[in-house]
Amino acid sequence: MRPSPPERVAEYRRRGWWRGETVDALFRKAVAARAGDAALADAPNRPGLVGTEPRRLTYAEVDAEVDAMALTFAALGVGRGDVVATQLPNLVEGVLAFLACARMGAILSPVAMAYRGHELRQILSIVTPKVYLTVGLFHGHDHAAMLLDLKAEGVTTAEIVSLGADAPAGAHALDGLVTEAMGTARAPGMRTGPTPRFSTPSDLDVAEALTICWTSGTEAMPKGVPRHHDHWVVNGEALVEAAGLRPGDAILNPFPLINIAAIGGMVMPWLVCQGRLIQHHPFDLPIFLSQMQDEAVAYTVAPPPVLNMLLQNEALLAATDLSRLRCLGSGSAPLAPWMVKGWQERHGVTVMNVFGSNEGTSLFSTGEAIPDPEQRARFFPRFGAEGVDWPAAFPAKIRTRLVNPDTEAVITQPGIEGELRIAGAMTFDGYFKAPELSRQAFDDEGFFRTGDLFEITAEAGERFYRFVGRRKEIIIRGGLNISPAELDVLIESHPKVREAGCAAYPDQRLGERVCAVVALRPGQDLTLDELNAHLKLQDIATFKLPEKLRIVEALPRNPLGKVVRRDLAGVAAS
Repeated sequence: MRPSPPERVAEYRRRGWWRGETVDALFRKAVAARAGDAALADAPNRPGLVGTEPRRLTYAEVDAEVDAMALTFAALGVGRGDVVATQLPNLVEGVLAFLACARMGAILSPVAMAYRGHELRQILSIVTPKVYLTVGLFHGHDHAAMLLDLKAEGVTTAEIVSLGADAPAGAHALDGLVTEAMGTARAPGMRTGPTPRFSTPSDLDVAEALTICWTSGTEAMPKGVPRHHDHWVVNGEALVEAAGLRPGDAILNPFPLINIAAIGGMVMPWLVCQGRLIQHHPFDLPIFLSQMQDEAVAYTVAPPPVLNMLLQNEALLAATDLSRLRCLGSGSAPLAPWMVKGWQERHGVTVMNVFGSNEGTSLFSTGEAIPDPEQRARFFPRFGAEGVDWPAAFPAKIRTRLVNPDTEAVITQPGIEGELRIAGAMTFDGYFKAPELSRQAFDDEGFFRTGDLFEITAEAGERFYRFVGRRKEIIIRGGLNISPAELDVLIESHPKVREAGCAAYPDQRLGERVCAVVALRPGQDLTLDELNAHLKLQDIATFKLPEKLRIVEALPRNPLGKVVRRDLAGVAAS
């Protein structure tokens, strides 16, 4: 599968935006240059997550493990263009699976640990993986058993592989498969040598899909976002430049390996700068701080409330050696100017404001683009806007503009609200097996409709955008997208509910939480616990469960009968 049209590939390579290098080739360069250097490490709390000891691998060891993983997938029937699905905590094995797929020409489709049967039935019917790599019992839920149940239902025909040495009947234990694969006779595609080796297909085109990640929008169904090698390499190059990363830098990754934040924002910069990638899961502040100190981390990311809290707790910061830390990424909620200024002036750390999406929306308020920390907290550079130039290389690979979403008129004057439209080297080409959604996602000029509202600022020669709000109705809880339309339908299946609409309400720690606004059938009452018990029976991801319930007589609707979700937000916030 090739997500990008051939003419786009040819044009972007002619411009030098895409350079036609596979992720595996980039990784092999790092192995050749730094074979014995530390490359990839688990968090120290791995035993509590999956019951095995933390792993720490050199580049040469990662290379050998990638071969082993590729041989294992191949032994289970995975070939070029086939899909490997993963549902894993943030462990080194997730990175190995990504690199193994890159090596063998397969497609990785990672899904969130919180997903349950409801979401997986939708995803597996679309992507049809050959192999599903997961874990057994994790935080009270047996993922391997869940997949076996789905397989028994006929939802998937994938071979189920469970991390570690044990697996339930009907699934494979990864450790045993790796041992078996490494001991088999060499098959076509392996290099000769003292140990089995898997070679990247010589004719692999970097425009072939490498990943299909999943995102939620206003639609009830999850949407697959395919990206190829060129997409990922340019993402890595952009983040290295934006964060000012240097060769050998340590990067601390608190993101699950399921989307562009982790793959484009962490794994690919690691490969480009040939540094060290340190995994972290779940977010645990004491462990996070100890990793920053012990691993001499140069770059990581944290949500705004965490950065606010740390800056207000100088005793905690004073007890942690952050002398190697140069840049902190943050986003998903507005940044406080005092916080960005405080990190810069008191600790010499640049806080980079990041605005992005799985589809490739990429704006970075870097220290170079916006030196003033208070402006950096409030604004984003107008990367790619006509007539606005920047000193760095990656902004030239982005095109942006503001458009009145009702009239399609382009906005060039400050102070006028419009939808951000974006195109360029990091932007995807359309959703997987969803031609109508893909058609709606782009305007007539080929720009992606982000659904996010910005305005041009009058400050600094009109070089900045200011975020205004979201035109789309998604709820973003702790960086995870939640479709309110999906929840509405599930809640309305409750026998006491006449109609329902979900909306976000603000939260200091997670950015947003979910409120269910419900109109009941006559003579009924309903509690939040009762509602969530009903939703749990429908096997949905736990992060989607409402945390507030508001009972109303009727939902607010416009003259055409459509629910006005903006009005629901006022009810939710009360």
